Amino acid sequence: MVTPQESKPNNLVQTIERVSLILDILGQNPQGISVRDLSLKVSLPKGTTHRLLSSLSYLGYVRQDPKTRNYLLGFKLVELGNLLLGQLDLRKEAEPFLRELAERTKETVHMVILDRNEVVYIDKVEVAHNPSGLRMASRIGLRNPAHSSAVGKVLLSLFSDEALNQFLKEKKLSKRTEHTITDTVQLKEHLKMVRNQGYAIDDEENEKGVRCVGAPIYNEAGNAVAAVSISGPAFRVTKNMAQETLKKEVMKTALDISRRLGYRGGR
Repeated sequence: MVTPQESKPNNLVQTIERVSLILDILGQNPQGISVRDLSLKVSLPKGTTHRLLSSLSYLGYVRQDPKTRNYLLGFKLVELGNLLLGQLDLRKEAEPFLRELAERTKETVHMVILDRNEVVYIDKVEVAHNPSGLRMASRIGLRNPAHSSAVGKVLLSLFSDEALNQFLKEKKLSKRTEHTITDTVQLKEHLKMVRNQGYAIDDEENEKGVRCVGAPIYNEAGNAVAAVSISGPAFRVTKNMAQETLKKEVMKTALDISRRLGYRGGR
């Protein structure tokens, strides 16, 4: 069973919460952001914001552009991110299967985990001889809403009723495209279908012109720990291809990786 986001602790340290918010906002502003604008976004006095930034800068989590004076994420986060990815045995075990899937289908393959009820891309494989020359905008470390992506929907489908209700209470079902499911009742029914069939299709729900098929990866305890997907331009990854061919490919790969992790169940 997928483990949903933990509830906010009653003893959450305010300074750490503020620092987390600052880092999140800096991550959303790759060109940097001024102290003034950042203080407005975090609803803190400019002086308080500046003191937090100074400490984070000293420790390497934040840096300041010498020309614009704007603040950006620091390289310490890259170091920690690489350490984290290096600790994920899942990536090491899955890599040959992901590469083989990309070679077989000639499409882009992703692997994600669920973090804070969002999907986070932890691996991406593109074939060198992509027939169209098109490249997916996704990248390792990118976050996406769970409700609008194939990988997110397969993981949400494994939530308990209680966990799913909590997710719907806390997360806004943002409308990414005209095809995104934003009605809670409709999403619940859709997730029931996804759970029964063992795969999900993102029918241009997260990004217009892109269609994806995803399936869950299980560990030895039978818990869904990640999901794998095949993504491609909608003109090539047609609905028929997704339903008839690619779903089998992605489900086989997901099961192969699960077996490698010690999973003994199966569909």
